[in-house]
Amino acid sequence: MLINTLDTSTTIVAPATAPGGAVMVVRMCGPEAIAIADNMFCGKGRLCDAKGYTLHYGTIVDAQDNTIDDVIVALFRAPHSYTGDDSVEITLHGSEYITTEVLRLAISYGATMASPGEFTRRAFLAGKMDLSRAEAVADIIASDSQWSHIVATTQMRGGYSAKLAELRSELLRLCSLLELELDFSEEDVEFADRKTLYNTLEEIDKQITSLTSSFTLGNALKNGVNVAIIGEPNVGKSTLLNTLIEEDRAMVSDVAGTTRDTIEATTTIDGIRYRFVDTAGLRDTDDALEKMGISRTHKAIEQAHIVLHVASADNPYFEEVELLDTQSYIRVVNKVDKIEDTQSEEALMISAKHGIGIDELRATLRLKTDTSQLRAGSVVVSNMRHYEALCHAHEAMIDAMRAMAMGIPTDLLSEDIRRVINHLGEITGEITSDDILHTIFSRFCIGK
Repeated sequence: MLINTLDTSTTIVAPATAPGGAVMVVRMCGPEAIAIADNMFCGKGRLCDAKGYTLHYGTIVDAQDNTIDDVIVALFRAPHSYTGDDSVEITLHGSEYITTEVLRLAISYGATMASPGEFTRRAFLAGKMDLSRAEAVADIIASDSQWSHIVATTQMRGGYSAKLAELRSELLRLCSLLELELDFSEEDVEFADRKTLYNTLEEIDKQITSLTSSFTLGNALKNGVNVAIIGEPNVGKSTLLNTLIEEDRAMVSDVAGTTRDTIEATTTIDGIRYRFVDTAGLRDTDDALEKMGISRTHKAIEQAHIVLHVASADNPYFEEVELLDTQSYIRVVNKVDKIEDTQSEEALMISAKHGIGIDELRATLRLKTDTSQLRAGSVVVSNMRHYEALCHAHEAMIDAMRAMAMGIPTDLLSEDIRRVINHLGEITGEITSDDILHTIFSRFCIGK
């Protein structure tokens, strides 16, 4: 069930754009939004008499009729607005003073400052979007690459929500049949054929598992693909990092063991953000500080989506590295400019210092990030909260199928299926609490 204590009867106001631009937008919504705007706005006619989805040119004036700024007001009437309330958006010149004065005027006429994410939270509570789509709004704002934007946009447009609604609807149907049997328990009838029911649960679990499995890709596209650059000391890892990001980010030296700690930097390849981690060289050492760096190297390997293993052309040896099935591995032989034979079937041959083979390396990195799921329109999970809820739904589904195999009574079987339904409902907001909503929307910026 949805639990909420937010007072949506007030009229809220906040800047909807970041300061420093040529123009600013101040957003206001609530039952008195249009009336408050009328007290501030001077145009050809009163806003309260205007239709929704209209633009109005005029001026903002204070209580002493002093002009604050020339503005354009966009008017939206309930329920046809972002939040479902009466709303106005005032576009004004991007002066901090002007913005502050407009906000001050609105508050003096009865508006209150919006808390972070309050506009989108009201949209969710008004049924304008489910919770997963509301969270996608924040992801779109935070997206810093083409593919993180695609993931967020797909989620916000409801493809993800539609898939979850389909699964919940089928589970609710099955649950209703089981509960109907309880109403006729004395007559020993079976409305849900057990074999068909088991097959249906198994198919739904496959779809839940597929969504869960997509999190590795979705999280990488949203937050950046982690690439650990590893290898023995002095093979050119720091030079390679600087070349890949086209910036002198890591200190380069001919002295082995110069890199004592991990150094991170990002760049974009074909619309995907890659987070490179330059690590301390792997070798046996008695230096306590270097040992700490090597320990962090192993941690970076564990957290990496791609491990970029670098060796020097004068000693092209790759020590074995333990990896997970979900991790990708690329071998690179660096400093090929110093040798004559530059061929290898097992590794890419590059010179980070002279840029040789770097384009091929970038292309290989891009190929290791398979975005075919998104290109085909498949739903990809990128939110950790959603991932955890799906994992819990899978566990509950396993319990339900195990209960069926053991011949557990109908009422207990129905309860297991209800658990699956509730976990899926946590994602879209059918099952949530005010504490969860506060945690989610407090991460939003003010004005969204």
